[in-house]
Amino acid sequence: MKRVAPSLVVLIAIAVAGSLPAQGMRFGIGGGRLMPLSDYKGADQAGFLVGADATFWLPAAVGIRVEGDFSQTSHKNGVGGHTILYSGLAELVWALGLKPSRVRPYLLGGVGYMHGRFATTVLGTGTQNKVVFGAGGGVAFKVGTGNARAFVEARWQSFQTSGTALKMIPIRVGFRFGT
Repeated sequence: MKRVAPSLVVLIAIAVAGSLPAQGMRFGIGGGRLMPLSDYKGADQAGFLVGADATFWLPAAVGIRVEGDFSQTSHKNGVGGHTILYSGLAELVWALGLKPSRVRPYLLGGVGYMHGRFATTVLGTGTQNKVVFGAGGGVAFKVGTGNARAFVEARWQSFQTSGTALKMIPIRVGFRFGT
């Protein structure tokens, strides 16, 4: 709980900031499921994630997004403990369709930094800070008559630990506010 509390404070601050007027900016908060793949799946079960983002939209339906996530997965096979990942990504977002559309799909991809803490025979022991890559997509649904949108998105991510690549699919749902 000590680790989740700072993340919740950040999410609440971004939600409040999302109600402030900003030209071409959207702020999002959300949570969901982290699905481990390959070696990571052999060591850990699916876990949870929470995250926040800010996107600056350029005129050509392309946005620049910064995103931060916290996730936790539990170890398998009776091994106690958790794998904890903190990440920060910079992404390009390409929105498909027209801005006033009620449903608007988008593609995203980017690079960032991830801090991982784990202790298993499959993943190793200790903490590591590495570059993370990700690509995926999502769909945003207009909510009401204002500018709020609900979203669901998923992406493939890879985080290289010492000798093992942690591949995963974070699936996030939430809300975005702004212009």
